[in-house]
Amino acid sequence: MGSAAAPLLRLDDLDLGHGDQVVLPRLSLRLQRGERVALLGASGAGKSTLLAALRARLGDEVAWCPQHHGLVPGLAVYHNIYMGRLTEHSAVANLWNLVRPLRRPWQEVSDLCKRLGIGDLMRRPVGQLSGGQRQRTAIGRALYQQRRIFLGDEPVASVDPHQALRLLALIDDNHDTCVIALHQRELALSHFDRVLGLRNGHLVLDAPAAELGLADLDALYPDARTSSADEEAARPSPMPSMPCYRGQA
Repeated sequence: MGSAAAPLLRLDDLDLGHGDQVVLPRLSLRLQRGERVALLGASGAGKSTLLAALRARLGDEVAWCPQHHGLVPGLAVYHNIYMGRLTEHSAVANLWNLVRPLRRPWQEVSDLCKRLGIGDLMRRPVGQLSGGQRQRTAIGRALYQQRRIFLGDEPVASVDPHQALRLLALIDDNHDTCVIALHQRELALSHFDRVLGLRNGHLVLDAPAAELGLADLDALYPDARTSSADEEAARPSPMPSMPCYRGQA
């Protein structure tokens, strides 16, 4: 039998963080091309740090969708998406495009916006959009880069579950590999091939999604069970059932 395919990326016992601050000590990880990976963990667990490390190492192969969108509020949806391929055009063309959109990019972005469900918003300033519309615009900018790998930091956090599935399918259709941080546990199990789980700065879960259940993912969120128990305890006792005399003489 032939040897296993070489990993797309390999991290061996590395300290990851920001400057002198180590967030993920001695982390080891393999990422294979073609995988759809969900990255889970409570806020502060290190998801953004890990995505930053992947982005730095994978370079120009990556289409990046940041957590806080990174959009320019005063510019239209079209211009924000166009910025995904800003470096492909000359400075003169980019300046002209601000005043009079270039024909080919306009058509390309228009087609993409229709698939994202924001086709009627291309001329609207991003500052006037809802959270979900901004999120779709940020995804559109990443898709417009036409890269092989998609990295997203909670790119579907502001949309409903139905929209989230549509957007994730669109991401899959345009990238051969993706690593996406999210908090929707059901999506992690139903849509992704593999789940990475971070807790307290350590990779504590790395398994095929098909082998996991919600209870396995709950362990990544130390307050999840406590909160559920508190909510149950605080719930008022049901009213006792009373006989119904309606219709009786």
